[in-house]
Amino acid sequence: MLANKYDVIVIGGGLAGLRAAIEAQAKGASVLIVSKLHPLRSHSGAAQGGVNAPLANNPEAKDDTPEKHAYDTVKGSDFLADQDAVQLMTATAPEIIYELEHWGCPFSRTDDGRIAQRPFGGAGYPRTCYGADKTGLYMLHTLYEQVIKRNITIISDFFVTALIVEGDTCYGVAGIDMVKGRIETIVGHSVIVATGGAGRVYGKSSNALTSTGLGMALAYWVGAPLKDMEFIQFHPTGIIYKHILMTEGCRGEGGYLVNSKNERFMQKYAPSKMELAQRDIVSRSIATEIEQGRGFTARDGSGYVHLDMRHLGAEKIMERLPGVRDICLEFLGLDIVKEPAPIQPVQHYTMGGIDTDVNGATSVRGLYAAGECACVSVHGANRLGGNSLLETLVFGKLSGLAAARYIADVKQKSYIPQNLIANISRFYESNFKRITNSKGEEKHRVLKNELNETMDKLVGIFRTAQDLQAALAKVKTLKERFNHLGPPQDGLKFNYDILTHLELEANIDVAEAVIVGALKREESRGSHSRKDFPARNDKDFLKHTLVYYRAKGEVDVQYRPVAMTKYQPEERKY
Repeated sequence: MLANKYDVIVIGGGLAGLRAAIEAQAKGASVLIVSKLHPLRSHSGAAQGGVNAPLANNPEAKDDTPEKHAYDTVKGSDFLADQDAVQLMTATAPEIIYELEHWGCPFSRTDDGRIAQRPFGGAGYPRTCYGADKTGLYMLHTLYEQVIKRNITIISDFFVTALIVEGDTCYGVAGIDMVKGRIETIVGHSVIVATGGAGRVYGKSSNALTSTGLGMALAYWVGAPLKDMEFIQFHPTGIIYKHILMTEGCRGEGGYLVNSKNERFMQKYAPSKMELAQRDIVSRSIATEIEQGRGFTARDGSGYVHLDMRHLGAEKIMERLPGVRDICLEFLGLDIVKEPAPIQPVQHYTMGGIDTDVNGATSVRGLYAAGECACVSVHGANRLGGNSLLETLVFGKLSGLAAARYIADVKQKSYIPQNLIANISRFYESNFKRITNSKGEEKHRVLKNELNETMDKLVGIFRTAQDLQAALAKVKTLKERFNHLGPPQDGLKFNYDILTHLELEANIDVAEAVIVGALKREESRGSHSRKDFPARNDKDFLKHTLVYYRAKGEVDVQYRPVAMTKYQPEERKY
């Protein structure tokens, strides 16, 4: 046990976690980052297209402002985003991007040396800063270098399985040190969860296999509600079979979407924006073309359309989209310079997450959250491309600042519940013994596959009450079968069998929150499209969904009004 050693414990080494750690340490806190991966392997590194900021560097964006960025974001969210949080994010965007630039992030440049910006879907101006199509990777390396420079302690290959909570206050984490092969308890005065999204609740997802939603479940299990979980973003352009993303930058640079009749079908759905309409609109348009027989059929039976970039030319593709060309060469054996890419919508982002305020604070004292696992909320019912990386920087920083300020008070009390820590340690040791001594015959991989298939089939782009009720019934069955899992392989050193076993419980509970929220929201808004309720219903559903975990019985669903400051809801047209 590493008792009373750190002021702030950050769970997760992606962009939000690293930025939070830097800020907390800058304010004088002792900081520990624990991560189940080395930080440079975090899913943040998969972000391709860019990060939004109204810098007005593009000749077509000379009059861009934070206020216009805020309006685009609120409109994109289908008016479900909290407008105070959105305005804070867009107002902070320029300074936080220039900070990253001064730390050495290698953004692509204009001819006169400024940060280059490209168009992205749903944006009124070209305001997405980028580094070729490897922006997330460049940002991740930049922040990691700053963490190393500041001598912030990192423990990689540490798998957090629980938060230590007494009453309404969090005191640290418990988990498995995979290198040492033993259960550890780490005490801290505050904890920041920055573990990324829950994409792997679905089967067809662009997310890394590590994006399981466990971080959300850790907070959910100790009393922090999950907010707006029904809003799952499906990215329009994942490559068939592998579901790896073709960045929105492909369309931002001028790529076309074409059906089997060689038609640029977005003319029918968003004539003013075409391929640069928002992701929910483009995804539904592709799904409609496929459903109505104007797509192609892959060898696995799924439908797809083409993303055609041949007209951009080899030089532009090699300069601005080298990563997606490599992906297509490596995984499909085709060259986008010469052939169109076969694509279909795939699960991509979790708009909902742990309920927080603008400082990352949850309803549990001392517990904060930032990044995709959190819901501030700035994305509402649909996220603009380029706003997720911005969110990690802005609200990662603010959560680190808030956690550092919080400890100034609790350190004076010097209260560390040693009895609680000892009890937690004993509980988890006995829990692991129960798992390893199980006599059940169910296999976690079977349950996980059934969960993925259920979410893909019944909780996808288009939803109905009938499908959602069937999905909920299936999840309840899986919860029961989880209690009859067979024993995992012995030992704790890099035992991914036992880790998958532990993550599955989180997968099932997070999926239940998604389905329950979707079933009760009887309207269509943003990424949540109900065929049986096709219209947006502001009268009854202009509000956030809050799902509370109950160890026994049904989850508890409550609602909260959306924070409205300046923009009144309007019909979303493009």
